[in-house]
Amino acid sequence: MPYWAQVTVIPLLNIFVALALAGCVVLLLGENPFKAMAVMLQGAFVYPGGLGFTLYYTTNLIFTGLCVAMAFHAMQFNIGGEGQAIIGGLGVALFLLFVGDSLPLIICLPLAVLAAAAAGGAWAFIPGYLYAKRGSHIVITTIMFNFIAAAVLQYLLVNVLIAPGQMSPQSVKFAERTHLPQIHELLALVGIETESTPLNISLFLALAAAVGFWFLIWRTSWGYALRTVGQSERAAVYAGIDPARMTVQAMAISGALAGMVGVNALMGDAHRILLGFATGYGFAGIGVALMGRNHPLGIVLAAALFGILTQGGSELNFEFRNITRDLVIVIQGLIILMVGALSLMLDPPVARLIALVSRRKEET
Repeated sequence: MPYWAQVTVIPLLNIFVALALAGCVVLLLGENPFKAMAVMLQGAFVYPGGLGFTLYYTTNLIFTGLCVAMAFHAMQFNIGGEGQAIIGGLGVALFLLFVGDSLPLIICLPLAVLAAAAAGGAWAFIPGYLYAKRGSHIVITTIMFNFIAAAVLQYLLVNVLIAPGQMSPQSVKFAERTHLPQIHELLALVGIETESTPLNISLFLALAAAVGFWFLIWRTSWGYALRTVGQSERAAVYAGIDPARMTVQAMAISGALAGMVGVNALMGDAHRILLGFATGYGFAGIGVALMGRNHPLGIVLAAALFGILTQGGSELNFEFRNITRDLVIVIQGLIILMVGALSLMLDPPVARLIALVSRRKEET
């Protein structure tokens, strides 16, 4: 099958089948699937603030999608994106709470990004090292590290970082001068009034990360070595590449990408650290990476789709009696099922159709 069909036709067909199956679920609930889809699209794009929230969710999903894809290129399954995002956010919060208002944003932002990357990368380095040096199963260790990260965050918020006099587990607010500019504020400066949303300049950071990912994987010798390890460890060893070292490095970079969620969610939105800021993004990133075929352009597009589902699904509660936003989880699960476990199901008929069309063209 041509490569263009693998990266365009097959993913689109998988999405179509997943949405068709979700429509059947809506029918079983006694509602109109076309109306439900229209409501989701309106919630994601038309309703006030919908587009801003969609792009905000997309930003987090780009980071976690790139996180999973980086590990995939070393043929490792990093399920620990959520834990790495939590620790990355903790790194951002500790840095911002430490500096207070002593640094301007232009200095604070790159340092906060480094703090998030260092914390998330260090958290992913441990299971990567255990796999490379001790043979520990990377899926098991990364899953367990998710729970450990959540426990660490909860302990620190309840016992150390909680704001004085505050009942809910959250820290004091970060200094105002360290808050990331939000897009609606920037648009207001040029006379464009929009709804207030949490969308901030982290979106550009995510897009820059996608470009950097592409350059690192496909335009550097390190990326070539990583892809060689992922395709064949024996060939990599024969070429003088150390698979263990490449795996550990890939996992550390993977965790650093996940840690960027903390910049968007905490520095750009909540302006404090609190429980649940990374919930769901790590596991959704797996579907984003699978659907995007581990390519940054595909990941950006897949993250946008999942962002649409997340924001659009929030409107289902208000428009339908029998449908809740849990339907979004069903749709995401079906998409992951189609692009993951059943990804090859549609390959044979599509390949035969393309071959038939090619023969007809040659005959004419």
